[in-house]
Amino acid sequence: MADLPANPMSIELSVTHRMLWWQTVDEDDLPEHWHVSADVWNLDVCRSEHRHVGDFSLAVADLNSDRNLLDSVELGEWALEFIAETVIDLAEGTLVPELDEQISEGLPRMVILRRFELAPAWRGYGLAAPLMAAALGRFSTTARLAVCRLSPADFLDVSADRVAAELTCLRLGALLERIGFYLWRGVYVVDLRDPELTDASFEPLERWGPYNDSSQ
Repeated sequence: MADLPANPMSIELSVTHRMLWWQTVDEDDLPEHWHVSADVWNLDVCRSEHRHVGDFSLAVADLNSDRNLLDSVELGEWALEFIAETVIDLAEGTLVPELDEQISEGLPRMVILRRFELAPAWRGYGLAAPLMAAALGRFSTTARLAVCRLSPADFLDVSADRVAAELTCLRLGALLERIGFYLWRGVYVVDLRDPELTDASFEPLERWGPYNDSSQ
């Protein structure tokens, strides 16, 4: 653990819901905008420039015909449009039957993982998957599933070429699969009550927890 910027067990998650101050719950944007920030808490020693660990950008959409996800998609948000048309029966406001059978019962909502990124100093230690699992786990009682759409086009601006963008897409897809996501008609899907998702969020305990000799 000497090479890490700080003890991974001191990372805390701050979950915030963004909306205009004058909006009521019924008037909130569709989908809701949520942000999860991972940071080393102030009680642990860490250089200030390394205290921020990562960010997760999420959207939460209702699964009902009155609050249609497609109606809220802004021009150019092709990923949300693809997700809506793939996993939702827009006429009924429910998951398409084939997918509905695979997902546990729960409140008719889904979490859309739009972006995730770790700070450079924290990359390469296997923290992205458990932190993502922990972040999504916070919504397990208020939504049924989480979804994510990956495409090489999303990474062309930060990759050397198309091949590099495709490799990045494959690598991130494999990361999602580590925590229970599976590819369904071009969209990565995970049941928020899947034990694999829960287990993934506890992975750091096995590596850096108080009863692991390697953490000493």
